[in-house]
Amino acid sequence: MSDRSWTVFRVGLTGGIATGKSTVAAMFAGLGVPVIDSDPIAREIVQPGQPALADIVAAFGPEALDARGHLDRSRLRALVFADDALRERLETILHPRVRAAMLEAAQQLGGPYQLLVVPLLVEVGFQDQVDRVLVVDCPAEVQRQRLIARDSETGESADLMIGAQADRHDRLREADDTITTIGDLATTRQQVEALHNTYRELAASA
Repeated sequence: MSDRSWTVFRVGLTGGIATGKSTVAAMFAGLGVPVIDSDPIAREIVQPGQPALADIVAAFGPEALDARGHLDRSRLRALVFADDALRERLETILHPRVRAAMLEAAQQLGGPYQLLVVPLLVEVGFQDQVDRVLVVDCPAEVQRQRLIARDSETGESADLMIGAQADRHDRLREADDTITTIGDLATTRQQVEALHNTYRELAASA
């Protein structure tokens, strides 16, 4: 990363849908690490009155909105996960805005190091904005079971969501570090605490 322009050590956290990214990020936050999560930013930029929402309506039509004029996430998600071209159109609208907002927030925060949570980090090439890539991982069948239990997805829709993201093995090839989430929370926390110590040491020597 020869164009490194930031001063605080950054870890990019990523992983497939329903792998446990939010749980892991919350554990790091509990250790005092500033966490910049792309998901809340993505929700904020599509609130009524925001330019991104207007662009989505222009691209997908008024049916992208619910009766209150808010983004109908369920309907839009069903559309884009079933059609690669529609998903790419939505990503073109959202990703540059989310990226800019995340980097602005990172510039304003300090901390021993920072955790930037980007589910599509590999897909959008966000590796060039972090010092280290941490992948939260579990088998695809576990993801599928969690989606069905957590979000009441059908098996078919869960498979579409998993298949729309980077291949698990491609994501793991980009990892500097990995946390597996097939055990209990105590096991996950042990992995987080070990990496927290590693990242503090790396940040101190950077």
